[in-house]
Amino acid sequence: MKLAIRTEKLSRKFGKTVAVNGVDLAVPEGAIYAMVGANGAGKTTIIKMLMNIFRPSSGCAEVLGVDARHLAGKAFNRIGYVSENQEMPEWMTTGAMLSFYRSFYPEWDSGLEEQLVRQFDLPLKRKLKHLSRGMRMKAAFASSLAYRPSLIVLDEPFSGLDPLVRDELIEGLLDRAPETTIFLSSHDLAEIESFSSHVGFLEEGRLLFSEEMPVLSARFREVTVTLDRPSSLPDNRPKSWLQPETADCVVHFVHSNYKEQITERELSGFFPAARSFSIDPMPLRSIFLAIAKSNRNHVQSIANDARGINA
Repeated sequence: MKLAIRTEKLSRKFGKTVAVNGVDLAVPEGAIYAMVGANGAGKTTIIKMLMNIFRPSSGCAEVLGVDARHLAGKAFNRIGYVSENQEMPEWMTTGAMLSFYRSFYPEWDSGLEEQLVRQFDLPLKRKLKHLSRGMRMKAAFASSLAYRPSLIVLDEPFSGLDPLVRDELIEGLLDRAPETTIFLSSHDLAEIESFSSHVGFLEEGRLLFSEEMPVLSARFREVTVTLDRPSSLPDNRPKSWLQPETADCVVHFVHSNYKEQITERELSGFFPAARSFSIDPMPLRSIFLAIAKSNRNHVQSIANDARGINA
C-alpha cells in the first residue's frame, strides 16, 4: 500500500507545552482522510508540520515520499493547501488572483479553472477583500484545485460556513477525489461522516485511533440489556464495554469490538436471564464521545491510583 502521508512518533512542543505527542499516521494514496478532534487537540500543528511550516520537536513526517522538512518550491506543485485562516492577496480581484497563481504551476488546467469558477459561481471582477467568507473559501479552493495536485491538505476548511457553501465545497472536493488524496482536519463530525473514507481521532495531542470509516462504524454498537430484576454489572466484563451503567432492570454500554454472532453469544452468557437485547448502530459523534469519555475516565483512574500510592 502506497502512502501519501506517513508520520512516525511525530511530536511538537511549544516551551513546556506538548501540542502533539508521538503521532503515527498512515494515509493511503487515494484516501479521503479526516483527522478530527476538539479545538486545541493538535490538528493544525500536525498539518503545519506536514507542510514544513513548523519543524517537529521529535519524530518524522513524509509527504508524497518526501521528508516534510525538505518540502519547498516545486514540491508544492503537487500539493494543494487551504487553511481556515487562508491568507490571500486581498487587493486583487478573484480573476487576477487566479491569473497570478496560474504562472506558478506548470500543471495548471485552464479548463478545470473555468469549470471551478462556474461551479463555485466566483465573481472574477470583484476584489477578494469585498467577498464574503464563504466566497473567499471558494476562491481558495479553486486556486488549490486547478493545478490537479496529488495531495490536497485542508485545515478546518468548513469552519463557520453556511451549509450551502459547505456542501458546494464538499462537492468540488469529491469531484477531484478519483485523482488525488484528500487530508483534512475538522472538529465538526457531522460534516465529514458522509464522505470520508478514513478517520483519525486526536485528543490532547495523541492519536487515539486511525482506521477506515466502515470498519469503525461496524465495530461500535450501543447495547441495552433488559432484565427481569435489577442486576449489577459482571465483574469479568470485557474491556471493550465502554461506559457501562445500570438503572433498575436495564444495563447499558457501548460495545467497541462488536462482532454479530460472537457478541450475541457473549451477551447471552453474561445475562442468561435477559428479557431482551437491543444492539444499535451509532453515529460518528456518539462513537467519538464514547471513546473520549472512556479515555478520560481511564486517565482519571490512573491519576487516582497514583494519588493513593503517594498518600
